[in-house]
Amino acid sequence: MEWNLMFFVNSAMLGIGLAMDAFSVSLANGLNEPTMRKGRMCQIAGTFAGFQALMPFIGWVCVHTVLQYFKIFETFIPWIALILLCFIGGKMLKEGIENKEEEVEKAEVGFKALIVQGIATSIDALSVGFTIAEYGLLMAIVAALIIGVLTFFICFFGLGLGKKFGTLFANKATIAGGIILIVIGLEIFITGVF
Repeated sequence: MEWNLMFFVNSAMLGIGLAMDAFSVSLANGLNEPTMRKGRMCQIAGTFAGFQALMPFIGWVCVHTVLQYFKIFETFIPWIALILLCFIGGKMLKEGIENKEEEVEKAEVGFKALIVQGIATSIDALSVGFTIAEYGLLMAIVAALIIGVLTFFICFFGLGLGKKFGTLFANKATIAGGIILIVIGLEIFITGVF
């Protein structure tokens, strides 16, 4: 993979797609804490961003290590990317269409609950490490940082929106995130196979 515009576009699209779960939870958190201060908003958005940046990098490290020992595995990466991103995207679409709302605490979200939310909304980002396996170390770090920064701003916006309007847009965001992940999976598959 080369440093080009497509690298940054793909990283940004991955960041936007993966952040939609965290955005939905941020809307709910904002609704539950209408008097939330900016410092608290930064703490919550930062937690989601940290997990969203860390998980793809951990996935990249795992796959990159496996690739060093099993070169044949390289030919399967576009297939794995397609399957994983379509699965994650399809799951997000299904959840968004079914109007599945997550239960959240009515009181302020505590530290443990925030960590659980961070892990739950970013676990799918771990599999993104498979999709960026052809990146070098620096590119993987930059992609993870782009994902994290975008997640921070999207979640911060979600918290503010949640404080004003609640979870009205939560399902639409999940649907949009699912579509974005499926499109990225198809793009990686098409460029990797053909």
